[in-house]
Amino acid sequence: MTETHTHTAVVIVGAGVAGLALGNFLLRNGVGCVVLEKHSRAHVEQRQRAGTIDGFGVRMLREWGLAEVLAGDPVPRSEGGFYLDGEAMPIDVDDDNESLYCPQQVLVRNLTDVFLRAGGDLRHEAADVTLEDIDGAHPRARYRDADGTPRVVDCDLVAGCDGFHGVSRRAVPAGVLTEYSHQYGYSWLSALAAVPTSPSGMAIHSRGLAGLIPRGPHATRVYLQCALDDTPEQWPDERVWGELEARFGTSVARGEIVGRQIVPLRGVVFDPMSHGRLFLLGDAAHLVPPMSAKGIHLALHDAEVFARAVLRWAEDGDTSLLDGYSETCLPHIWNYQAFATWITDVMHDAGDTRHAGEFRKRVARAELQRQFTSETANRLFAELTAGTN
Repeated sequence: MTETHTHTAVVIVGAGVAGLALGNFLLRNGVGCVVLEKHSRAHVEQRQRAGTIDGFGVRMLREWGLAEVLAGDPVPRSEGGFYLDGEAMPIDVDDDNESLYCPQQVLVRNLTDVFLRAGGDLRHEAADVTLEDIDGAHPRARYRDADGTPRVVDCDLVAGCDGFHGVSRRAVPAGVLTEYSHQYGYSWLSALAAVPTSPSGMAIHSRGLAGLIPRGPHATRVYLQCALDDTPEQWPDERVWGELEARFGTSVARGEIVGRQIVPLRGVVFDPMSHGRLFLLGDAAHLVPPMSAKGIHLALHDAEVFARAVLRWAEDGDTSLLDGYSETCLPHIWNYQAFATWITDVMHDAGDTRHAGEFRKRVARAELQRQFTSETANRLFAELTAGTN
């Protein structure tokens, strides 16, 4: 088959939160872009992903004229509870907090609708994407469309927004990026149950951490701390519900579990976040453990920093913001890695002693006590227990 060529200013690989936020930012400011996504639209919008849009993200989307993506399915932060050794603990809810609890697939769907309505070029089912000449003046992306036709998009810049396992970061030559990573000594069982959430919140117990987070009026995301080498098959329905009731210390609403997976907890940062004309955004550049509920925050932050750099380049020919993309993003990312490590350690160390021991448990319990006696810390903790990323 004959290759078909097109040209655009920016190729965006990946139609997740980072990719579609960036696409909308650029499109609304007159910068051409093509978004390549390997999955079908139906697949992207049906896969269940957790999500919290914090106050920064809410304000940012409004400032870029995208307030409508926050309407509809996203709901205000739920007043989730906190359970310590089976006892419900008081958490004050900050009425001024602008954060929204929004599953990622809902945010992606809304961003997709707005992008396409504005005439955006979004190509689903783009298979076998490869990036070429990212060190040169005119990089390109090759892929096959749904019919198998080979296609080439020539561009000036490439934004790799295709996640931790995507092709973008693999296009960077060996030895260019330094990976900094931290592996926690436990995993989470993450399950989706077709049942209203009752109770809602997080529980710390000697058996491990547990979470029940609403995913809609008739759906609940279940989290259970488990061993690194556990498999989904080791967690049949009865064991899941039994562990939840033991760790929360109360009965829970039961229903069909429609999916489950084991999620290793880890933090990862790649430095630098760019090479040549390729720039990495979101999970392609970094991961935070889900306990922090900050994955969407970092994806949106990267998208905004990169969008402003592209606009400066497109309008004035000034590449200084592009050249400083990593230096701008990385301090912010490390700040949130510090927060993510702190909250993950505190919440897990305070319960199960098999990983960190009794001393760390008592230190974590003292820190939790501070959450209930400090007004500022209590508000922060309320936001965390309202939704887990």
